[in-house]
Amino acid sequence: MGSIRRRRLGVSLPCPTSLHISIVVFGERVWLVFGMLLICGLIVWDNVWGFDYTPLKQTAMTEPLVDTVDMKAIVTDPTAIITLDLYTVTTSDLSFKVPYQLKARRNDFVHALIAWFDIEFSACHKPIKFSTGPHTKYTHWKQTVFYLKDVLTVEEGETIQGMLENKPSERNHRDLDIEISYRLETEALDRQAEGVGQYKMYGSRAFLTVD
Repeated sequence: MGSIRRRRLGVSLPCPTSLHISIVVFGERVWLVFGMLLICGLIVWDNVWGFDYTPLKQTAMTEPLVDTVDMKAIVTDPTAIITLDLYTVTTSDLSFKVPYQLKARRNDFVHALIAWFDIEFSACHKPIKFSTGPHTKYTHWKQTVFYLKDVLTVEEGETIQGMLENKPSERNHRDLDIEISYRLETEALDRQAEGVGQYKMYGSRAFLTVD
């Protein structure tokens, strides 16, 4: 995600940008990830055409999937977790740790978090806004899917909350190290769940990088 800056005139395009997240459930669609079948949000590692790929499970689950997500699969209302002013943003601003809270729209199963960004060309003579989310027209940025270790069972009105931490990798500043914690807030003891996911997003797919 780049920006066009004209420092002498005080103009930065686009500006501002917001990062959003929501919860997603996968049903009938079949995804191909690292050559593995992913059905209903669960990766079939134990027996893939007779082969045991269990040792690869942890590695594959740590790389987010960049793809389009059907709006019908969205389980919660989205929330903006951070807004950046691209005219004043610094490299250090792209390392952040922010809380989030998502409210379930319906009873369903939760398999993953998805992220996207909205941008605005506010310095133009006619301001322009657009989103890369699942609720609007397709863009080549698509959405970013972070699979959870647990499949959560949520009911309408319940919330999932946690922290999202993003920072450039120490090995390659174009790669991102992302940590997402989650906790299902429910009174049902048999459905309570929480966990932490560690993800590595490589430069060509990263949604927040600085050159």
